[in-house]
Amino acid sequence: MILEMKVPSPGESITEVEIAEWLVEDGDYVEKDQAIAEVDSDKATLELPAEVSGTITLKAEEGDAVAVGAVVCLIDTSAAKPEGGEAPAKETKTEEAPKKEAPKPVSTESKTYATGTASPAAKKVLAEKGIDASSISGTGKDGRITKDDAVKAVPSMGTPTGGNRGTTRSKMSMLRRKVAERLVEAKNTTAMLTTFNEVNMTPIFELRKQYKEDFKAKHGVSLGFMSFFSLAVVRALKMYPAVNSMIDGKEMLTYDFVDISIAVSGPKGLMVPVIRNAENLTFRGVESEVKRLALRARDGQITVDEMTGGTFTITNGGVFGSMLSTPIINPPQSGILGMHNIIERPIAVDGKVEIHPMMYVALSYDHRIIDGKESVGFLVAVKEALENPEELLMDNNVMKALEM
Repeated sequence: MILEMKVPSPGESITEVEIAEWLVEDGDYVEKDQAIAEVDSDKATLELPAEVSGTITLKAEEGDAVAVGAVVCLIDTSAAKPEGGEAPAKETKTEEAPKKEAPKPVSTESKTYATGTASPAAKKVLAEKGIDASSISGTGKDGRITKDDAVKAVPSMGTPTGGNRGTTRSKMSMLRRKVAERLVEAKNTTAMLTTFNEVNMTPIFELRKQYKEDFKAKHGVSLGFMSFFSLAVVRALKMYPAVNSMIDGKEMLTYDFVDISIAVSGPKGLMVPVIRNAENLTFRGVESEVKRLALRARDGQITVDEMTGGTFTITNGGVFGSMLSTPIINPPQSGILGMHNIIERPIAVDGKVEIHPMMYVALSYDHRIIDGKESVGFLVAVKEALENPEELLMDNNVMKALEM
């Protein structure tokens, strides 16, 4: 029996995928549920498992865009499993390096090097530039090398001098192309502005220093910065609901829940999974969900549903060393908070200069529905919560907030 394997729908609104990589070869014997290919959609990279066991015949090439429901391979279920155990895995292809031809001898028939000596002025120029006089053909009397000859022999700063100048051309994945389209769309369709502030991270540093070991021992996750920022965002969104809104045609859609998209770097590029109903989560809940989503993104197991939706985004460029940036809105959302690296800097405290760990934060927002007053107020509310977490995020009960 020959089974036609068709491309399953990876999610709502997705009509085609791209064959990123076949994990098996044409003619291989595959087991049921064995991963046979990786396919890129415009939102994620997913594995395609074999529906039955048998010998596979590929019907699409790597890089092909195929419609959802299209046949990508055939599996002959009547084929016997080869002796030797497991089905063969795809071998890594290695291209044989092209053989280098022996350098061709340079003809000297057309070159005539004069035996004349360099003038004093020419000698000085050649000595300064490290050029051998014997490589210069002089134009003066009896082949004498003039100063003009020496000057012309010196290569200019912008002239290529034999270094490698190769280029590599590679096809962008469907996911990367979709990210590019969305970034351009965000710049072209929103009235995006960015406001900045800075946060004194000392209170959070002190809380983490005091409780992080006990927190990890009890809950199995670290007490990181994301829980503080997520809960500070939840508080600020309640105070400024316009930031938790988006434009739908001629209407403004405001949410009474907070789904926070978090930008995560995965093997296939930037992914943005969603923490659902963050307003109902504790510090432990946020950290556990961040860890779960980050691991799934890293291992390529993240699903389209886990990246769909979101009412607000947090991105942390600080993990890569970014000091300051203007994050781009994640459409159709209206706001995104950018975190950055933490640097000890001198600041004025009660008229005295003190050294504190400081972080710049940035809020990019859609000015069509969020006014300057709201955007600045929102970012100040985030700053206030981060600089006074015990009172504003923990209700003056740290042990209860951390579920210790």
